[in-house]
Amino acid sequence: QVRVVESGGGLVQAGGSLRLSCVASGRVSSIDAMRWYRQAPGKQRDLVATLTSGGSTNYAESVKGRFTISRDNAKNTVYLQMNSLKPEDTAVYYCKLRIREASSWYYDDYWGQGTQVTVSS
Repeated sequence: QVRVVESGGGLVQAGGSLRLSCVASGRVSSIDAMRWYRQAPGKQRDLVATLTSGGSTNYAESVKGRFTISRDNAKNTVYLQMNSLKPEDTAVYYCKLRIREASSWYYDDYWGQGTQVTVSS
């Protein structure tokens, strides 16, 4: 089995920073793409940032220049560094990892449980 857990959320004032972490554990053989999403109350879940196994990154326009996605392959971990936070960044943040389990030929998507980020004005 594979488990994906996010951490690092919290309450921060506008202009502040947070770093989110997402760790995969269990029977993880390899991880392909890593993604961060967010969902504000009453809204759909939106893609925020993507990091491929090849190192390519992509960001939503609303976070470009403020958020940075990175990974530590040795730790099966993806990070989201969030700077210059705004009240509109308030949401539950989820990571989605494309993982191949040990003894499997295929990759599947695994979601974490989410971590709340609240930015006060």
